[in-house]
Amino acid sequence: MNRIRITQLDGKLPNLALMRLSNYHKAMGDDVYWERTSRLHHDEPRYNKVYASSIFKFTEERIDRMRQFFPDAIIGGTGTDSPTTIEELIGDWVGLDYSPYPGFTSSIGFTQRGCRLSCSFCVVPKKEGKPVRSQSINQIWRGQGFPKHIHLLDNDFFSIKDWWQERIEEIRHGAFKICFSQGINIRVITDEVAAALATIEYRDDAFQKRRLYTAWDNIGEERSFFRGVDRLERNGVPPKHLMAYMLVGFDPNETWEAVHHRFEMMVARGIQPYPMVFDCRATDPKRYRALKQFQRWVVTGLYRAVPFSEYDSSRKTTKPRRLMIGHNGGPQFNKKELA
Repeated sequence: MNRIRITQLDGKLPNLALMRLSNYHKAMGDDVYWERTSRLHHDEPRYNKVYASSIFKFTEERIDRMRQFFPDAIIGGTGTDSPTTIEELIGDWVGLDYSPYPGFTSSIGFTQRGCRLSCSFCVVPKKEGKPVRSQSINQIWRGQGFPKHIHLLDNDFFSIKDWWQERIEEIRHGAFKICFSQGINIRVITDEVAAALATIEYRDDAFQKRRLYTAWDNIGEERSFFRGVDRLERNGVPPKHLMAYMLVGFDPNETWEAVHHRFEMMVARGIQPYPMVFDCRATDPKRYRALKQFQRWVVTGLYRAVPFSEYDSSRKTTKPRRLMIGHNGGPQFNKKELA
């Protein structure tokens, strides 16, 4: 019998790869120990194998610390440069161990892997390649006794037409509630896709609000982004149901004017923006700090009351005041310089 340590270094959702590893080793008769810390406790046993997963780049320090305590650890995930995949370790084993997440009652998985596109900032094409079929909704669902709440991790759900059509019908027929947690690609959405989305119970990651996640990553995609918004609205999905992740800081020549333009355009349509700050600390730490301020200003909702030029994230309270309304119907702001 082997002792196995499994460490989830980041991420708020259950880690699918680690759940597969845990299920596999338990099926082999091994003892599996789950941890959230990269440190070695003084009373921990000696392990035969140590695994860890990192999704985000900001956990680099945890990875370094993990290697200090566990030099032979196998560390994978999109937050690392490791080419190791879960399939290389356990093959096509699909069983999942939900026991490390007792408060998580939903089900989680992929109906397809990969993506049609090749965005320069995205690791999915490199890690997963072009779209391939994975599991049905009923295969992902944990079964009777669990709510019909499905966290889909698909990066391109609508990439394989006959497959996604079957999955939409499965969702409708089974009365499932679906969280497209990785988002839908609004740039290539069709009226057929928009109409299909309007017929299902899409939800946020808490399965409480009507929510579709999407992204507007650069200002050059404005036309295709709002073409998708219009198609959704025309088919019964209102803009207020959209949360759009907006990548900021990836383009070193990006200006505050461009950042605020995207933000204001979305606010004007009733879309909820969520800035995602590209990690540019190594090349421009001042710019990175300013963008993180902008992110906090948006996600806290203070943009509704305080101009960004007056926002100070270090203060516990900021005196709100009425905002002017811009020409497009959104709030008007004083612009800071990025440099």
